[in-house]
Amino acid sequence: MTPGGRLDVLREPDFRFFLSAKLLATLAGQMVGVAVGWQVYALTSDVLALGLVGLAQFAPFIVLILPAGEVADRCARTRIIGACYAVQMLAATLLLAIVLTDVRQVGLIYAVLVLLGCARAFMMPASQAVLINLVSRPRFAQAVALHSSSFHVAVIVGPLLGGVIYLAGAGAVYGLAAVLFAAALVAMRQVRGGRQPTPSATPGGRGAVFDGLRFVFSRPVVLGAISLDLFAVLFGGAVALLPAIARDVLQVDTVGMGLLRAAPAAGAALASVALVWRPIRHHVGLWMFGGVALFGIATIVFGLSHSLPLSVVALALTGAGDMVSVYVRHILVQHETPDDIRGRVSAVNSVFIGASNELGEFESGVTARLFGLVPAVVVGGCATLAVTAAWMRLFPALTHMRSFPHSAREPHPAAAPDSNDSGAAPAAAPKETSR
Repeated sequence: MTPGGRLDVLREPDFRFFLSAKLLATLAGQMVGVAVGWQVYALTSDVLALGLVGLAQFAPFIVLILPAGEVADRCARTRIIGACYAVQMLAATLLLAIVLTDVRQVGLIYAVLVLLGCARAFMMPASQAVLINLVSRPRFAQAVALHSSSFHVAVIVGPLLGGVIYLAGAGAVYGLAAVLFAAALVAMRQVRGGRQPTPSATPGGRGAVFDGLRFVFSRPVVLGAISLDLFAVLFGGAVALLPAIARDVLQVDTVGMGLLRAAPAAGAALASVALVWRPIRHHVGLWMFGGVALFGIATIVFGLSHSLPLSVVALALTGAGDMVSVYVRHILVQHETPDDIRGRVSAVNSVFIGASNELGEFESGVTARLFGLVPAVVVGGCATLAVTAAWMRLFPALTHMRSFPHSAREPHPAAAPDSNDSGAAPAAAPKETSR
């Protein structure tokens, strides 16, 4: 890509509307995340309650995600995403109603989070699989890079905005989030592309749900990449504990917590920009393992910190390290997967992502209750380093991978793959939920 052509993909209307909808919905989701975490901890003063925030979203997610992948291969993916935005708007409205009626039962908040988990289960496979169908193949690298960058902008701005607005009350956050979800729904309805594969390309049957699992387990390199992320972040994630750390360790308010929550996205965004201009071409396996190791080391520093600036820097480094790992995994999965099962493979990838996030949040809450806040974070960072070392030995092909594999699968109807598909790989789509 020449410098003047890096934004050519914005000329494609479907991508513009999709990107706008994703930006608005992510902004709203991050605001809700800040408000829910602070509200639950204010009601309970219990770190385990913060862990249950993640579990409430993970339980329906893990049940629905594989069927959702098959749905993404059989229905219009853009319509699925729009329906999920509608459900998220409903959830934000219900949270607003809980605040306005002054109901102080945290169980009702968990019930709404279950609804959000259901929406996320269907949205993740559809949104991961649809992007490649909304743009011409020569512009796919641009699309992924801009998708990544805009997502991180929302993840940076959303928590900060949510923390500031929370000073006026949780209801103000939930009300604005509901409006943003509604705007995302309107934008998504303007997208005309991203239709499902033809029925003949994806035979049905009970076993079709597990096609994604069979595909992933038949590709050791892909399995190693996504399972590394699962186990490393399962132990190393600390976002669930941010309300407790902000209030009890760093002694800051919701604005400070919003800054902490935005820091990983800021680091990831900077790494994403670097990857756009200087994409990884050599020693991709070592780059991925190095990114995960950086995530673990920075998590340890964050756990030991009692300074807000140092904590922000440490969290930014976790985001930068994570971005490199996501970059490699996303390229491997997208280029190695045929389009007719891309939704189901994306669902499997989403299982690993969801387990590393929501289940990791629950694990953080449990360990913090048992061992204390600081030991829970530090031990989690050490576990991430141990997993990195183990995976380098378990998956030597991934460790010694020098370049991304060329994919000549199913060129986009608009154009055949250009040389960029085998060399300068695109920046990866980031995780759909903040750690």
